[in-house]
Amino acid sequence: MKGEGTNIFQRWVIVSCLILVSFFIFPSPLYAEAQADCGAHDTPSDGGGSITIFWSDSADLIPAHVDTLTVYRRAVGDSDWDRLAETTTREKLFLDNNTIDGIAYEYRLEAKDSVSGTQFRVGSVTSSPQWFNANRTVVLVGVLACLAVLAGVMYIQRSGKSFYVRPIRGLEAVDEAVGRATEMGKSVLFTPGWGGDIQRPTTIAALNILRYVATKTAEYRCDLYFPTHDPVIMAAAEEVIHEAYIEQGQADIYNADNVFYTTSSQLGYAAAVDGLITRYKPAAVFLLGTFEGEALILAETGNSVGAMQVAGTDSTIQLSFFMVACDYTLIGEELFAASGYLTKDSKILASVKVQDYLKVIIVTLLVVGAIMATFGSSVLSDWLGQT
Repeated sequence: MKGEGTNIFQRWVIVSCLILVSFFIFPSPLYAEAQADCGAHDTPSDGGGSITIFWSDSADLIPAHVDTLTVYRRAVGDSDWDRLAETTTREKLFLDNNTIDGIAYEYRLEAKDSVSGTQFRVGSVTSSPQWFNANRTVVLVGVLACLAVLAGVMYIQRSGKSFYVRPIRGLEAVDEAVGRATEMGKSVLFTPGWGGDIQRPTTIAALNILRYVATKTAEYRCDLYFPTHDPVIMAAAEEVIHEAYIEQGQADIYNADNVFYTTSSQLGYAAAVDGLITRYKPAAVFLLGTFEGEALILAETGNSVGAMQVAGTDSTIQLSFFMVACDYTLIGEELFAASGYLTKDSKILASVKVQDYLKVIIVTLLVVGAIMATFGSSVLSDWLGQT
């Protein structure tokens, strides 16, 4: 396994280096032809159907007092010229976006006024699509960097080394919250909020945490309620909780009626969950998912019945309400790392590590770019700003 991981990492490094070196070895067509006074070439880094005509402001080509340039085009072998457009001589470039790939064209440029003028021809040129858009080199480098980091983390994971994840008090409190409910003979309530659906990352992260919570409630034989606003989320939650109870050998105490749909109305959903909290007075409330205006309503109701509350969302607006009304709050990406943190699954932790390393690279680039800009150099910012 260790040798296999090393080989994967080495291959990605070699491929990345070869691709990057190729950009320096093979110059772009635009750079190669820009030395001439005038000319035409297939537009680089496009999908075909385009030819670029360029010229300089040399007095031999364009009289100093003339500022209008008329562009004509014809297919090689044709006798008639088609007038394409008028442009100013200051532009230095004209892009013909209406060509047919595989057909050779020649162009005539006329720079004249009522008194005098000149004309010159360029061609023949054929347009064709390119396999790679050189303007997207930054994106390619970013993808290669992601793959290199992924290969490196795969190597570490396969070599059997463990990943360190800093302590997250909100997740460490999950066992405490379920244990507290069991000791008090009360139930546990878990809801993913009103603002999301099954496709949102926060909802998927919440269901991953739900599986762990359901495993604990099954182990402690504690009631678990799951109200939701979405029938699809309800069906997924039923499956997750049922499987957790089966794994713990407690399928006989699983109650499908505890997982139910309330309403798709925001205030109606908030009222239904508040009524459930008020009636059953759960000892532990988990508010994990996508929350909007109902966040403070639910958190205050849970606080009023003395429940131990663990909350988490990716909404920065609602986090402030959770912080003041709940015992523990998962801030931002702590919610997404929760499933790996709770289960200690090496694959999930590896994905979290990849994200962390990429964040370090991004922050490093930002700091280096800021320092370079401070000293008057915009090389890095210009390169990263390519489109």
